[in-house]
Amino acid sequence: MIVKHDHITGKDLGGGVVRKVLASGGKMMAVEFTFANGSIGAIHSHPHEQIGYVAKGRFEATVGEQKAMIQEGDTYYVAPNVMHGVVALEDGVLIDVFTPQREDFLN
Repeated sequence: MIVKHDHITGKDLGGGVVRKVLASGGKMMAVEFTFANGSIGAIHSHPHEQIGYVAKGRFEATVGEQKAMIQEGDTYYVAPNVMHGVVALEDGVLIDVFTPQREDFLN
Protein backbone atom coordinates (compact mmCIF):
# COMPACT_ATOMS: atom_id res chain seq x y z
CA MET A 1 0.00 0.00 0.00
CA ILE A 2 1.25 3.47 -0.90
CA VAL A 3 -0.43 6.47 0.68
CA LYS A 4 0.12 10.02 -0.59
CA HIS A 5 0.24 12.54 2.28
CA ASP A 6 -1.89 15.09 0.44
CA HIS A 7 -4.71 12.52 0.15
CA ILE A 8 -4.98 12.00 3.92
CA THR A 9 -7.73 13.81 5.79
CA GLY A 10 -6.71 15.03 9.22
CA LYS A 11 -8.89 14.97 12.31
CA ASP A 12 -8.84 18.15 14.40
CA LEU A 13 -8.58 16.98 18.00
CA GLY A 14 -8.99 20.50 19.36
CA GLY A 15 -6.51 22.54 21.33
CA GLY A 16 -4.17 22.92 18.36
CA VAL A 17 -3.64 19.20 17.66
CA VAL A 18 -4.41 17.46 14.35
CA ARG A 19 -4.11 13.68 13.81
CA LYS A 20 -3.53 11.99 10.44
CA VAL A 21 -3.41 8.20 10.09
CA LEU A 22 -0.56 7.82 7.58
CA ALA A 23 -0.90 4.08 7.03
CA SER A 24 -2.51 1.14 8.78
CA GLY A 25 -2.72 -2.56 8.19
CA GLY A 26 -2.01 -5.88 9.75
CA LYS A 27 -0.86 -5.31 13.31
CA MET A 28 0.60 -1.81 13.08
CA MET A 29 -0.09 1.77 12.07
CA ALA A 30 1.75 5.07 11.57
CA VAL A 31 0.16 8.32 12.71
CA GLU A 32 1.19 11.97 12.32
CA PHE A 33 0.30 14.46 15.05
CA THR A 34 0.68 18.17 14.29
CA PHE A 35 0.88 20.46 17.32
CA ALA A 36 0.58 24.23 17.55
CA ASN A 37 2.93 25.94 19.99
CA GLY A 38 1.66 25.31 23.53
CA SER A 39 -0.62 22.41 22.56
CA ILE A 40 -0.83 19.47 24.92
CA GLY A 41 -0.92 15.75 24.27
CA ALA A 42 -2.47 14.93 27.66
CA ILE A 43 -0.87 12.31 29.90
CA HIS A 44 -2.53 8.96 29.12
CA SER A 45 -1.83 5.26 28.66
CA HIS A 46 -3.01 2.51 26.32
CA PRO A 47 -2.30 -1.21 25.81
CA HIS A 48 -0.36 -0.58 22.56
CA GLU A 49 3.41 -0.38 22.09
CA GLN A 50 4.42 2.97 20.63
CA ILE A 51 7.56 4.36 19.01
CA GLY A 52 7.68 8.05 18.20
CA TYR A 53 9.88 10.34 16.12
CA VAL A 54 10.07 14.13 16.36
CA ALA A 55 9.80 15.26 12.73
CA LYS A 56 9.65 18.97 13.59
CA GLY A 57 9.79 21.21 16.64
CA ARG A 58 10.53 20.79 20.33
CA PHE A 59 8.41 19.12 23.00
CA GLU A 60 8.51 18.49 26.71
CA ALA A 61 7.87 14.74 26.86
CA THR A 62 6.91 12.50 29.75
CA VAL A 63 7.27 8.72 29.48
CA GLY A 64 6.66 6.94 32.75
CA GLU A 65 8.97 8.56 35.32
CA GLN A 66 11.16 10.20 32.65
CA LYS A 67 10.68 13.81 31.61
CA ALA A 68 12.85 15.48 28.96
CA MET A 69 12.91 18.08 26.22
CA ILE A 70 12.91 16.31 22.86
CA GLN A 71 13.52 17.90 19.48
CA GLU A 72 13.69 17.18 15.77
CA GLY A 73 15.42 13.84 15.16
CA ASP A 74 14.81 12.43 18.66
CA THR A 75 12.83 9.25 19.27
CA TYR A 76 10.98 7.65 22.17
CA TYR A 77 9.51 4.27 23.09
CA VAL A 78 6.38 3.78 25.18
CA ALA A 79 5.70 0.30 26.57
CA PRO A 80 2.08 -0.88 26.92
CA ASN A 81 0.12 0.80 29.73
CA VAL A 82 2.87 3.34 30.56
CA MET A 83 1.65 6.89 31.22
CA HIS A 84 2.97 9.40 28.66
CA GLY A 85 2.27 12.78 27.07
CA VAL A 86 3.81 15.90 25.53
CA VAL A 87 3.65 19.68 25.57
CA ALA A 88 4.63 21.47 22.35
CA LEU A 89 7.29 24.11 23.04
CA GLU A 90 6.86 25.39 19.47
CA ASP A 91 4.90 24.31 16.39
CA GLY A 92 5.82 20.68 15.79
CA VAL A 93 5.09 17.28 14.29
CA LEU A 94 5.36 13.83 15.87
CA ILE A 95 5.21 10.56 13.93
CA ASP A 96 4.03 7.64 16.08
CA VAL A 97 3.95 3.95 15.19
CA PHE A 98 1.61 1.72 17.17
CA THR A 99 1.24 -2.03 17.46
CA PRO A 100 -1.36 -3.35 17.47
CA GLN A 101 -3.31 -0.75 15.53
CA ARG A 102 -5.22 1.91 17.44
CA GLU A 103 -8.72 0.93 16.35
CA ASP A 104 -10.03 4.08 18.06
CA PHE A 105 -8.03 6.15 15.52
CA LEU A 106 -9.67 4.37 12.57
CA ASN A 107 -13.26 5.22 13.53
